[in-house]
Amino acid sequence: MSGLPWGAFTAGLGWAAAAALAVMLATFAVAVRKGVHRVVDVAWGLGFAAVAVVTCVTAAAAGEGDPLRRILVAALTAVWGLRLAVHIGRRGRGHGEDPRYDAMLAKAPGNRNLYALRMVYLLQGALVWLVSLPVQAASYGSGQVTALAWTGAAVWAVGLAFEAVGDAQLARFKADPAHKGRIMDRGLWSWTRHPNYFGDFLVWWGLFLIACDAGPAAAAVSVISPLVMTYLLIGGSGKRLLERHMADRPGWSEYAARTSGFFPRPPRRRA
Repeated sequence: MSGLPWGAFTAGLGWAAAAALAVMLATFAVAVRKGVHRVVDVAWGLGFAAVAVVTCVTAAAAGEGDPLRRILVAALTAVWGLRLAVHIGRRGRGHGEDPRYDAMLAKAPGNRNLYALRMVYLLQGALVWLVSLPVQAASYGSGQVTALAWTGAAVWAVGLAFEAVGDAQLARFKADPAHKGRIMDRGLWSWTRHPNYFGDFLVWWGLFLIACDAGPAAAAVSVISPLVMTYLLIGGSGKRLLERHMADRPGWSEYAARTSGFFPRPPRRRA
């Protein structure tokens, strides 16, 4: 397997950045009109889907990359991103501003919307571009698809299943009024406190394996993606912040004591 076509790949990076920026600016316009910045969470998944499609098209137009790998990585990324966007959109329907954004914008110096544009939308757009590097590198890498790519697709599929099933289980649990104020500790949530975040973890390591299938150069330029995503999910804005918010909930300490913090395992027996 040969290296990346650096000229075409570099041009593709620019098109991917433009796609991510376009999604974020369009979402910003919607948020300003609605007066609610929580819609940016929907744009996270949409941004990845847009980058995947644009990258697939630009790589094909340049005559670079293996067609099967190009379509595979674009399809997997788009499916993941669109599912996430639909889920977050449904979950937030009818709700006001997210408390996270209220707290952030309360400290804004000057215009709140412009501050949100800089600190939320443009930052998330840059992260979308960075995290999507395996998708971009895999699309331009040459060489035939091997078992490594299909292994990556299998890891991606397990991750997507964890996310989708975990989200569905939580949604059903919250829909029952009898569960108000209770901690979700059933199904996948009894094996890990964050099945959705663990699913994300697998999705991006799976996509990285597909990039590795495109050659050492593609692997080298994209390894930062799953590392950054792992940090965000465990030590950044994912698990760490959510558990800080949940720490005072009744039953949380008992749940945390018997349930894995991230990687799934059978729950410990209650004392």
